[in-house]
Amino acid sequence: MKQLLFPGDPQFWYETLRSMSHIAYGGADFGEVVSTGERITEGDYNSWHDEWLATADRVSGEAQRALDAGHLVSARDGFLRASNYYRSTEFFLHGNPCDPRHDHAYDRSVACFEAAAALFTPRIEPVRIPYEGTTLPGYLYRVDNSGTPRPTVIMHSGFDGTAEEMHFSGAQAAVERGYTVLTFDGPGQPGPLHREGLVFRPDWENVIGPVVDFAESLPEVDNSRIALLGSSMGGVLAPRAAAFEHRLAALVAIDGVYDLGEISVRHLPGDRDEAERRLRADSDPELDARFAHIMATDATARWAINHGMYVMGVDTPRAFSASYLDYTLRHGIAERIPCPTLVCDASEDEFFKGQPQQLYDHLTCAKTLLTFTAEEGAGAHCHPGAMRTALARVYDWLDDTLNKSAAS
Repeated sequence: MKQLLFPGDPQFWYETLRSMSHIAYGGADFGEVVSTGERITEGDYNSWHDEWLATADRVSGEAQRALDAGHLVSARDGFLRASNYYRSTEFFLHGNPCDPRHDHAYDRSVACFEAAAALFTPRIEPVRIPYEGTTLPGYLYRVDNSGTPRPTVIMHSGFDGTAEEMHFSGAQAAVERGYTVLTFDGPGQPGPLHREGLVFRPDWENVIGPVVDFAESLPEVDNSRIALLGSSMGGVLAPRAAAFEHRLAALVAIDGVYDLGEISVRHLPGDRDEAERRLRADSDPELDARFAHIMATDATARWAINHGMYVMGVDTPRAFSASYLDYTLRHGIAERIPCPTLVCDASEDEFFKGQPQQLYDHLTCAKTLLTFTAEEGAGAHCHPGAMRTALARVYDWLDDTLNKSAAS
């Protein structure tokens, strides 16, 4: 898709397109996104923050005034958009974890989403999921207040998304189709990271296990029809969990990822074993210099490495790249997934191109590969710009899959 804004900065454009994609489920208005983007200086993280903050503050202020005046639908819609705009506000600030601006914007994003959630019918309920002596934040979506057990989707984002954002990229679409939905942030994702400094862990089954335990305690959940959906980096986390957590009736990877280690080693000299050894070494000044050069010349890589050090809890670009080596479905892990699995692919994925096919090829369970194209407006990573098209196909597959499991 042609970059309509930020012609020299693919990362700024992708994040703008990401906000546009949330229009489909109430997370943005086109004019608000475009007018904000037009005010931003290309490549300038401070400008990005300032202009998105201005938009978010304005929209949240209007929502609050609507609420105070008793205009509940207007307030709900405004708070939803403001929540998404605050999420975008702090997106590029994680190179300095102590920057108070991203805590402020994140807290405002959550507060606005919770204000909107309280105005839905049924109310979207904030929940705390017990996890290793603490809790994981999430949201429970009910189709109605009857307490009827229904097929259920547990869903989470990946490297940089939030539980709140999942409203626009899967949760609301599932509720419309009659699913109970449980969204959450795991370690490394914004809620646990901001609150307690919990960083990512590769053994995601030890995250999903407690979430499934919690879901099974809810009257609205049909325990025999629980699906897991992972988005973006969730496309490797969720399959990893499904390989070991066998209470799942179906798995969806949007988009599928087989091995994050490939991202770390693909531009390094030598074979895979040599690249891994150097990434994990106590010292490698030559490789450190290579990473410094990459960050100086590639804006997308600079953001990814800075954010990656933050969410992985490491201090150097090389240590971040080394951490990626542990997020893999190699060595027979993909082959252990027992439940029917949908792997989504994007024809122009700028982050994980080719990896969905790799994951699909290694699966031994019932499997489907679903490819989205640029001609459909869906060719970018996770299909921003064609959210209703993409989610229609995903949930049609899930409907058919869970209906088969119920009939068998």
